[in-house]
Amino acid sequence: MSLSNALPNSSPRPGTPDARAPALARIALVDDDDLFRESLGMNLTDEGFDVVPFDRGHTALDYFATGGDADLILMDWRMPRMDGIETLRQLRARNIDIPVIFLTVLSDQIYEETALTGGAVDFVEKSRSLPILLKRMQLIIQGRKPSAEDAAGAAQDKSAAGQLYRRGPLELRLEVARAFWNGQRIDLTLTEFNIVRMMATKAGEDVSYRDLYDLVHGKDFVAGYGPAGYRANVRAFIKRIRHKFRSVDGQFDEIENYPGFGYRWSDQHPGELVGAARDRA
Repeated sequence: MSLSNALPNSSPRPGTPDARAPALARIALVDDDDLFRESLGMNLTDEGFDVVPFDRGHTALDYFATGGDADLILMDWRMPRMDGIETLRQLRARNIDIPVIFLTVLSDQIYEETALTGGAVDFVEKSRSLPILLKRMQLIIQGRKPSAEDAAGAAQDKSAAGQLYRRGPLELRLEVARAFWNGQRIDLTLTEFNIVRMMATKAGEDVSYRDLYDLVHGKDFVAGYGPAGYRANVRAFIKRIRHKFRSVDGQFDEIENYPGFGYRWSDQHPGELVGAARDRA
């Protein structure tokens, strides 16, 4: 079964009331690489996006041609039967003007020029980090030029390039949002990485449920029933993070509970920010 045929069961159709909290934006993700599509889709979902996946260009085209909608399309270039640039041409020929970002391993300038000439709004190599893609997506969805706040954020990201944060067995590669424990990679999503980063850099300090939830969903985002309904969401994130660390170290106990308030990262090890990240897979 194609992914487009499965959509009615996994995501409400456009125009249908959705009982869930509203997503930040609906993203159509078109890529024939199952692992890449699933991994990126999970990361985008963690960031609050409503992801509509497609494994072929023609299935995405059929979806939009029959009334489907999205705020942004992320599309691979090389796909069987109908490649990305032809899918884009078909979309524009049918007056479907949803912004398109190409995600590709093709780095030659001619491909970028072809994509932009064909009507794409951006061209991002798959080797780039997720935070870079998220910033570009945000600018396109909001339909604005970079603000002073965006410029400051970009400068902060640049200053973190190549840097490591270490605290005992924990190593955080800040530029690419990767975590290691005793030299072993911990497969964290971007959201999980940001939670670990917040707690580890404040080791010994109590971090509230609210602070962690605001980090995940944006300041003052409300979820669940009642004034403390967001706590279950935070507990689920912490449980998943602990499980991932314990899968490589059964004795992992760095995340401590503060009942009724939140969590803290153990301060039994000193922390340090160092300048150059070692190249890891």
